[in-house]
This record gives sequence, structure tokens and C-alpha cells, in this order.
Amino acid sequence: MRVEIWSDIACPWCYIGKARFEKGLAEFAHRDDVEVVHRSFELDPNRAKGDSGPVLEMLARKYGRTLDEARAMEAHVASNAHSEGLGYRTEGRDHGSTFDIHRLLHLAKDRSRQNELLDLAYRANFAEERSVFDPETLVALGVEAGLDEAEVRAVLADDSAYAEAVREDEREAAELGANGVPFFVLDRRYGISGGQPAEVFTQALEQAWQGRVLQPVGSEADVCGPDGSCEVPGA
Repeated sequence: MRVEIWSDIACPWCYIGKARFEKGLAEFAHRDDVEVVHRSFELDPNRAKGDSGPVLEMLARKYGRTLDEARAMEAHVASNAHSEGLGYRTEGRDHGSTFDIHRLLHLAKDRSRQNELLDLAYRANFAEERSVFDPETLVALGVEAGLDEAEVRAVLADDSAYAEAVREDEREAAELGANGVPFFVLDRRYGISGGQPAEVFTQALEQAWQGRVLQPVGSEADVCGPDGSCEVPGA
């Protein structure tokens, strides 16, 4: 069975949702027969390369909040991350175009190192003092994931490398009706939106394995929208 996951490195619920999915998968009896493929979804596809800025200021501006209110929003997300055993910094993170990261993830997929690079990029972005919008950081992450440094640098230097692969993923997401991430598709039969609890993923895997018809699974959960919004309900 194949599970496809559309996500973006800039999306905190994708970071959290990946951890929850993996916990749910661990409880699935046929987990060794599941192929997981990560697909591209840019929350801000019109963001210019090299244009980055502080996350807190972006949140305050986008939602018309004060910086203190933006900090409270981040603290709520951090609490969810910590409950899954994930690190999460509420201060000092930046935000920018993720196109280059997605291109490198496609290289990593071709080299069977996609999951390793994705985990490293999430950790760098949300838990460490490392900007994933800096090319040298991306090179270092690629090497840490087991990729060849020269090959990583060649992809980053050529804006067309894997560009069509990223765009094709995004076209598929639109065709499948994904209007936010994370978005999980199980054998093209079940669609799950948001960072659902682990037990919801286990249930969905079991139902998809039984070959039932496509239907949404689980209740509404936190997602990041196509406009780049990741507002915390009620925050």
C-alpha cells in the first residue's frame, strides 16, 4: 500500500502530523508493506527566492495580531509539538520560499534518502538555530542526509532542476482537492487532512488495507492553508 503525504517544511502542522502519522503507522499490523512517499506543496509559491523574514512578525502582520499574541500562537503549536516528543523554538525562526528545499527532496527521493532529508529539514527549521532558507544550510543538510555534496550544489545552482517535479506534485494536490497541508492519501482511496491523532491514522490504514471506497477520515484538524496561513483556532 502506498501513502502519499503532501507537506511543506514551513508548515508546523506538517512537522507534527508526520510524527503522529509515524506513530499511527507503527501500530498498523501491515506497516512493513506500506510505502510512504512525500510530495511537494508550497504554502507560499509566489515568495521570491532569498526573501525571508522572522516568523513572529509574519504571523502578527498576517493575522493583525500583536507580537505578544503571535508568541501565544507559537506557544500553542509548540505545546502540540512537545507532546509528540518534537523540539520547537518559538523565537528566532524565519520564513521564506521553500522551493529549493522541495527540489532537493526530489533529488533525495531519487537517491532513497527522502525521509532522512525531510526529518533533518524539519528539525533544522523548527527546533534548531539553522535557517533552511540559507543555501549553505541546505547543502549541509543534504550531506547529513547522505547525499553527494557536489550533486546537491548542482541542483541548487540550477533553478530548473526538479522544478517540474515540484510543480507536478502541486498540480496533483489541486486535482485531489487538497486545500491545505498536511494532506495524506492512502492508495488513492482515502484522503486525510491535517495533523490527526495517531489512532486516526491507524484506523485509516486499516480501512484502506481492506479496500473500502474513498472518503474523508477523522474530524477537522489543524492544517496550514494555501495562502501560507497556519492560524491556531481560538488563539
